[in-house]
Amino acid sequence: MSTHTFNGRTYTRGTRPYVIAEIGVNHEGSMDRAKAMILDAHSNGADAVKFQSYKAETLAAKESPAYWDTRKEPTTSQFQLFKKYDSFGEAEFETLAGYCQEIGIDFLSTPFDEHAVEFLDPLMPFYKVASADLTNTPMLRHIASKKKPVALSTGASTIEEIREACNTLYAHGAREIALLHCILNYPCDYINANLNMIDGLTAAFPDQIIGYSDHTPPDESMAVLTAAWLKGAAVIEKHFTYDKNLPGNDHYHAMDPRDLARFTCNIDILCSTAGATEKAPLESEEISRLNARRSIVTKRAVRAGETLTTETMTYKRPGTGISPLHWDEVLGKTAARDLDGDHVLQWGDLA
Repeated sequence: MSTHTFNGRTYTRGTRPYVIAEIGVNHEGSMDRAKAMILDAHSNGADAVKFQSYKAETLAAKESPAYWDTRKEPTTSQFQLFKKYDSFGEAEFETLAGYCQEIGIDFLSTPFDEHAVEFLDPLMPFYKVASADLTNTPMLRHIASKKKPVALSTGASTIEEIREACNTLYAHGAREIALLHCILNYPCDYINANLNMIDGLTAAFPDQIIGYSDHTPPDESMAVLTAAWLKGAAVIEKHFTYDKNLPGNDHYHAMDPRDLARFTCNIDILCSTAGATEKAPLESEEISRLNARRSIVTKRAVRAGETLTTETMTYKRPGTGISPLHWDEVLGKTAARDLDGDHVLQWGDLA
């Protein structure tokens, strides 16, 4: 079983995932709400919260059409949407990072320009790169120069593009890379989630840790995220909100605190049930091996010296006598003494 290290943690198949609750801009410019969401994420099992650090002017041209479902978010211009939610700057993110440190959860924020790369550097254990910047070579070089681990979302990309991005990051100083399968739909229909691509990434990049960044609507049992982990996603990221019923932005495909708690509970249960790899009886099964298995048993009373045949013996529980594994060996033997019917045969009963 392959082992990978990322951000100081070692992962094998079945290791508890690193869970990122992506608040993004769902705080909508409120510091109090952002802190409350951080606390909710921490209380319900997330390892990190993630924000987005951008200014509309450096992210999108004014003529930048929407690529999301405008029935959910009616803004048709990227610039106009980003302008609504770019109020947090360096001071606000420093405050939020301090609060994260205070309560014991990792702070992350995706940088969307080089200024953000700089001021976020001392605040974060690793960088998260958005799918849309996978082909942004100058940005990748700048992030890699900080010599930190990088989690790279791979939405809407080819294997060749991912490989080129990894080569760029490694060549310019990145120490570790986690590749996150992602579908760049907002929201992502279940039929488009393509969780099998986690297997494809694992095969194409056997030396990388693989994760999943999810944009599907959260289902009642959080089955999508749970299945992604079962497929080997060691880093799990999903948008996080305080109210899934709010219109617009990233609320409509985000998980809320109850969803996050359900997912982390799923992981707790599955991790506790994983157990050993090598198949062997457990100590707790010994009583079952003894009493639930079968023994060779007399069908009726058998006289001393009588030959044991299929007419005089059968197999029943418990397994405290001669196992039916030895059926052919016992067949044709004679009774060493008189035996009652329904007697569990022992080797001493045979002549």
